[in-house]
Amino acid sequence: MRVFLTGGSGFVGQHLIRRLQAEGHTVLALARSAASARKVTDAGAQPLRGDLAELAGPGTPIWLDRLHDVDAVVHAAARMEFWGDDAGFLADNHVPTVALHEAALKAGVSRFVLISAAGVSTGTQRAAVVDESTDDGTPLIAYCRVKLATENALRAAPSPGTTLVILRPPFIWGAGMTTLAETAEAAGKGRWLWIDGGRHLMDFVHVGNLADAVVPALTHGRHGVPYYVTDGTPMPVRDFFTALLATQGADVSAARSIPRAVVAPIVALLDGAARLLRRPTPPPLTNWLVAVMGRDRSYDIGAARTDLGYRPRVSLDAGLREMAPQPAASAG
Repeated sequence: MRVFLTGGSGFVGQHLIRRLQAEGHTVLALARSAASARKVTDAGAQPLRGDLAELAGPGTPIWLDRLHDVDAVVHAAARMEFWGDDAGFLADNHVPTVALHEAALKAGVSRFVLISAAGVSTGTQRAAVVDESTDDGTPLIAYCRVKLATENALRAAPSPGTTLVILRPPFIWGAGMTTLAETAEAAGKGRWLWIDGGRHLMDFVHVGNLADAVVPALTHGRHGVPYYVTDGTPMPVRDFFTALLATQGADVSAARSIPRAVVAPIVALLDGAARLLRRPTPPPLTNWLVAVMGRDRSYDIGAARTDLGYRPRVSLDAGLREMAPQPAASAG
């Protein structure tokens, strides 16, 4: 197939390019800069210079014409932050996605695969285990509220010839993560703590497993159904992050812990005040972090297994080995 990809120069996008190429697909990747074009070229895609931001302006970008040449669109690009207001994410994420989807429909593209986020059900929805039939409730942060609004907008669009497949990954990890070094550095300086000892269950997905889910989504999956995609091995927050940060030389096993009952009301005040004052950066702890680290939450991937034939291929141990520092080669 010929696949049009957004976000190809990012952490997830570069893995998607390599995986799609390995399956024999031709990938045309949107690149908004020369540096991005080099990255997608190195990963094995054909770069197409353009910017999703152009979709919010007047006129029709020339690069949209290339949608007539492809069989599927995989939309992985998004501004992803856990702080900010709805208006910013609507402008940066929602508007371009809706416009791209509309253009794909007009071009007769057979599949539109949207990389959404499992966090759309983190908020008023408090179920310990969530699947595609669980009511999403109201997401806790702007990024996820807008992601859910985008999903709903795309589902509502008349699309008799285009199947919309929605993938909802939780925390995406693996070699090449762009934020892990910064987190490890902060943890090394003592800026890490557990909530309830880190005992609550969490879910996650290796970037290679997410890429494996995208491949069958090009030909399988029910229209408009949100498929949760994880590694299928939920575990306590403490176990996962201790192992993950250890790959960067950070030891958080002995970090202090605070009971959720104590920290939640304090954080709610700090979070609320920062939002009320429209602070550009979040406080050290936010309602989002408390919700993620202080509550059991895993995702049932039964629908992805059944409809997409999804099987997590990369295990936790294998993924961690890829991330571990490699010993320096000895001089000969």
